[in-house]
Amino acid sequence: MEERMQTIESSRNKKIKIGVIPGHYATNHSHINYYVAMTEIKSSFKMAKEAAAELASGYASTHIETIICLEGTEILGAFLAQELSAQGINKGEDISVVTPEMNAVNQMIFRDNTQKAIWGKQVLLLISSASTGKSINRAIECLQYYSGNLCGVAAIFSAIRQIEGMEVHALFTDGDLPTYNNYAPAVCPMCKAGRKVDALVNSFGYSKL
Repeated sequence: MEERMQTIESSRNKKIKIGVIPGHYATNHSHINYYVAMTEIKSSFKMAKEAAAELASGYASTHIETIICLEGTEILGAFLAQELSAQGINKGEDISVVTPEMNAVNQMIFRDNTQKAIWGKQVLLLISSASTGKSINRAIECLQYYSGNLCGVAAIFSAIRQIEGMEVHALFTDGDLPTYNNYAPAVCPMCKAGRKVDALVNSFGYSKL
């Protein structure tokens, strides 16, 4: 698979890059025709810092008290909090960076010691990839349960532009990958054509089949 990887640079900052591998992949929610590799943005000090600065520019006038990090975006979230606290409406403010726990039935929960970072706070959701919006909707339901106020949704890659009437501010979109598609498993044209699934993918990466 790796030999088929193509690199895409951000149109706004050439130091921010993702890798894409064409193929037939299965996620928890859908089948997709590209695997989007974001490991460097989520783990590289230099690239995460560049990516955080780019994301922060979209929230200069948004009051943010907490960042909820989903899908391994904690390093990016920490740099994003630093950038937000250094400029705009959040200048000088402290910003909490938290990650929900998944319980036995795959629901997002926050323990008593972290709920204070959510209750009544202005919350930004940060996710690595949004293809169908289901993960974001699940996070929004969790946020509502803990009485947090959603003030923004940010992503590394997003194939959706809005959710719940709110813009998804993404470093990369399907506009950067115009042939990207996702399908419900029952109607996947690659499956119907008899093409085998290349790998199972989630926020941690991929496992070849």
